[in-house]
Amino acid sequence: MTELIRPSRVYQNHHLDSTRWERYVPRDGDVVISTSYKAGTTWTQTIVANLVFQDGELPGGVTEISPWLDMRVRPADEMFARIEAQTHRRFLKTHLALDGIPIHEKVQYIVVGRDARDVFMSLWNHYSHHTREALAMLNGTPGRVGDPLPPCDGDIRALWHNWITRGWFEWEHDGWPYWSHLHHAQSWWEWRHLPNILFVHYNDLLADLAGEMRRIAAWLAIHVPDASWPRIVDAATFDTMKRNAERIVPEADMLWKGGARTFINKGTNGRWRDVLTADDLALYPKAVARSLSPDCARWLEAGRTAQRPD
Repeated sequence: MTELIRPSRVYQNHHLDSTRWERYVPRDGDVVISTSYKAGTTWTQTIVANLVFQDGELPGGVTEISPWLDMRVRPADEMFARIEAQTHRRFLKTHLALDGIPIHEKVQYIVVGRDARDVFMSLWNHYSHHTREALAMLNGTPGRVGDPLPPCDGDIRALWHNWITRGWFEWEHDGWPYWSHLHHAQSWWEWRHLPNILFVHYNDLLADLAGEMRRIAAWLAIHVPDASWPRIVDAATFDTMKRNAERIVPEADMLWKGGARTFINKGTNGRWRDVLTADDLALYPKAVARSLSPDCARWLEAGRTAQRPD
């Protein structure tokens, strides 16, 4: 299969190991879902799962069927054996920027975006609820490159300041202590002309879930009978996902206090307005100016309605 773009950077830290993609053997029609984090990854995986398995009979939890390939703590041999054994249309997850992943001509990539301020609020919920066992696993699994993930100290405004002004990798300007949300978006945005990359936005999923699901299905060339659409859309609503959280993210009990219902939290935007001060928020446009082109910045804040020429 033709490889259109080779990785130009290596991402390795407490969570990531981008070199795992060297073992990936693509199949025509594979789907790779990419976000930085907390931008609708599991939501989009659930959407694609229900488009692939239209009877609703998923052969496991969504995060099991659709593994995160660059998550370093998962045993690589087991993960790749699992995806090689899959006979259905495969849909995989990555949190890598485009410069850390190979892009193949006949693999389809769905990139999901969300306003950085909303991502931060969701990340706060994610990070502040990590269990001791999760931190021990992330930091103690052999092969970690660089510093450990520090435990959350409970200060949301201090985390915002670090997250929006510091990078984990030397080429990033935001994202500490994880990795950059803004660089991730810009790296994919620069290749948006490729026909095998589709941009989906959290705001658009909130505003018109059925319409966005139809757009994704059409782009993936997946036919859905009219009679099946109500059930498939309902399976991907936030309320349904919250009710079925343990089946979607079966490993969550070990990773977060409150388990899967903490991981699948609120599904809302704008909570930062009641938490961050004007001085805190003044850091945001500076970060955007450092990392995003104006058109990418508009899309990342607002979604498809913001896509217009500069």
